Amino acid sequence: MSNFTILDGGIVGVYLLATMIAGIMVRKYVGKVEDFLIAGREMNLYLGIASLAATEFGIVTCMYTAQNGYQFGFAGATPGIIMAAAMYFVGATGFCVRPLRDAGVMTIPELFERRFGKRVRWSAGVVIVLGGLLNMGVFLRTGGEFLVLVCGFDVRYLEISMTVLLLAVAVYTVLGGMLSVLVTDFLQFIVMSVGLILVTILILTQVGWGTLTATVAKHYGEGGFNPFVHPNMGWQYVLFNVFLNLAAVLTWQTTIARLLAAKDTKTGLGVYKGTSFFFVCRFLIPGIWGIAALAVVAPDAVGGNTLHAMPHYLSTMVPAGLLGILVAAMLAADMSTDSSYMITWASVIYNDILAPFRKKVMSERRGLLWNRMIVSLIGIFLLLYGLWYPLEGDLWTYLGVTGTIYLSSMSVLLIACCYWKKANSWGAAAAIAVGAAIPVAFLVLQKVPATKGLTEQIGPYYSGIATYVAAGAAMVVGSLLKPGDAIAIGGTR
Repeated sequence: MSNFTILDGGIVGVYLLATMIAGIMVRKYVGKVEDFLIAGREMNLYLGIASLAATEFGIVTCMYTAQNGYQFGFAGATPGIIMAAAMYFVGATGFCVRPLRDAGVMTIPELFERRFGKRVRWSAGVVIVLGGLLNMGVFLRTGGEFLVLVCGFDVRYLEISMTVLLLAVAVYTVLGGMLSVLVTDFLQFIVMSVGLILVTILILTQVGWGTLTATVAKHYGEGGFNPFVHPNMGWQYVLFNVFLNLAAVLTWQTTIARLLAAKDTKTGLGVYKGTSFFFVCRFLIPGIWGIAALAVVAPDAVGGNTLHAMPHYLSTMVPAGLLGILVAAMLAADMSTDSSYMITWASVIYNDILAPFRKKVMSERRGLLWNRMIVSLIGIFLLLYGLWYPLEGDLWTYLGVTGTIYLSSMSVLLIACCYWKKANSWGAAAAIAVGAAIPVAFLVLQKVPATKGLTEQIGPYYSGIATYVAAGAAMVVGSLLKPGDAIAIGGTR
């Protein structure tokens, strides 16, 4: 039985109203496509840090990191530690992202056209959108499941919750674009941080750090603290996450959008460094919630679905009033994630996939109309996909596999584009094809009864590692088989 009361509903309602007003008010400053997609390149350091942190923590993030804590113990925070290190390294060195921001482009494929040609730009745009939309496709259902479980609503209202949440986000995103995203992200970051801190303090007070560590030791032994010895993790899990998180730091569209929206390269690099430690917190804080659920909630209480353990636990543990703040915080996190993802995938569709079909330059007014239509269509896709796709395995692994569809090849292309003078369009095309084919095949074979057992034997980690290695090899082999005379953007002539 949930503790959600009218007071909590009022807190959530006030927050949603304030967010909608803030998001819609900035629409008058959107006069050009550049304003809509990258906020006119006027984002400062602190707004960038808050916006990226808010975007990269949604309800889906809270759910899969809590599930990691429930299933793996403290070792479940491994991806967050790896990503924090990757973010700081890239921000401190400018590896790849400095030449990318200096190029003044609006998307990564736009940079690739300068080096590899229009066909590679178009192909890169297609795999980015394919991987991104498949990745985001589970966001709505996961968010709806959290809200239904925490608030104690009837499960029949899941689809209604999803639809209302998406409509609220779509309204201000369609009207204000990236400017609305940045403004609402700042508000959402504050609400989200307050909710996360208060609930974590409550859990540590009620359950205690000693109980948490004892629970992990009881269920997982040394593996609950060391991913290398956990029976369901191991070196392959760690290596896959090294590839995955470094590639995400370099090419994940929502991260890159902040880099390209920054007022200059220095600011963009500062956002990377300033946000890096947040990624440890992003995995550790909900991971603690998941471990607390492991200590309190019996598996049969959630039907064996580990994804539901954390929200089930919070629904009975968090008192009225604070529960409203928690739900508002989670809505804040989810809305910032959904709005940012919608605008960044729309930018690639408009800027890279549809560009070759435009016979003449669009007016700013027509360009804005097209972008708003694309955002709306993405929202419809997400709603339909989120209703019918059955999730296989744990949520973080699904997100990693779908993200790899484009992260593997785009990271290889970006590194080669910036630093390898022998890279050419043949190698780029080969990397894109190989990088997309392996994870797509893995997802399809998971759904075929005759091959489902094979995918379970291979596992997502070995499949993921093979994808990154194969994409890199395809770039090298393809470029050397048909040498060109292109010069690396960030390299030496």
